[in-house]
Amino acid sequence: MAEEAVTTLRAGLGRFERGEEGLALLEVFLEVAGPWLGPVVLDPSGLLLPDEMTDDRALVQGLIGEIDREPVKKWKGAERAYDMADPQARWDYVRLAHCSRLATVWSEGRRTTYFEAADHARATYWLPESVKVAFFDAIQAKGWAVPSDWLTAVGKQPKPWWKRGS
Repeated sequence: MAEEAVTTLRAGLGRFERGEEGLALLEVFLEVAGPWLGPVVLDPSGLLLPDEMTDDRALVQGLIGEIDREPVKKWKGAERAYDMADPQARWDYVRLAHCSRLATVWSEGRRTTYFEAADHARATYWLPESVKVAFFDAIQAKGWAVPSDWLTAVGKQPKPWWKRGS
């Protein structure tokens, strides 16, 4: 069976008029994508509050402080998983993802990366057509506009596994 086309959508906080728009879109994505989601993780080391985050700054800084006070793991690069069925965990993840060196939303079995925030600045969605349609429908159902460049983005067929990375 052929894989669905995958659309790449850039979503760094700096591309939005207000950083909170990017956070709100990630929150909608996590609500909608539930049936397709696998692990939702981030690297808790080196969390930094992005300048683009204006609302909830004090709350997010408090979360970062709590994580920083936890005992240091012997093994660096440990991922912290978040349960998307828990509204508080989802709220925390949405805000901390853009503060992290690397935050990832995987499909089941970690076959596909759906969302990644990296280096405290970049963020990207890679969405199969079925997930993209559900995401865009949910955004519009809230009365929000889907970013225009996302609407015109064209999905591409994924490379076969033996050609990926080249």
